[in-house]
Amino acid sequence: MQLVLASTSRYRRELLERLGIPFSVTDPGLAEERLPGEAPQDMARRLAQAKSLAVASRFHDALIIGCDQVAVGNGEVLGKPGTREHAVRQLRALSGRESVFYTAVCVHNTSDGSSRERVVPCRVTFRKFDDGTIERYLAREQPYDCAGSAKAEGLGIALIAKMEGEDPNALVGLPLIALVDLLREQGLNVL
Repeated sequence: MQLVLASTSRYRRELLERLGIPFSVTDPGLAEERLPGEAPQDMARRLAQAKSLAVASRFHDALIIGCDQVAVGNGEVLGKPGTREHAVRQLRALSGRESVFYTAVCVHNTSDGSSRERVVPCRVTFRKFDDGTIERYLAREQPYDCAGSAKAEGLGIALIAKMEGEDPNALVGLPLIALVDLLREQGLNVL
């Protein structure tokens, strides 16, 4: 079976490469908007599934991997900031506080139409930092494509005091432990 990652994220691609199995990458071209009253973990699950389904018709006999991450900090959903100004606001809101990153992964089997998904939460406690630290971080990292503006796989790790979760890869954007389980359920053993 062909394995397809429905994501343009280079971070997810790099994580999937760790499994050492061939795969292709395609853009799901999906808007990532929250539905009214939608819980963050439900949003992550829905979008991960929607991304895998958005590309399913392009492939036959394939396992399509869709992923999404939703960050919650200081009581609000923090998406990808897109701009420096939004990143500054997000990081100020996270300074000295705990947040939760919900990372969902979905595997859709185009042969039988089945989908399986998991949401993996990761609790992150941020250090207390000032505006000068935020400015230096943004100048060096430019995390405008990262939910919550803190790239744990890069310099964002310096903003983090503690992480708690079942899979550290989930914070980067693809929970590999859950993915290996989902692939195995679909008959693909990565070993």
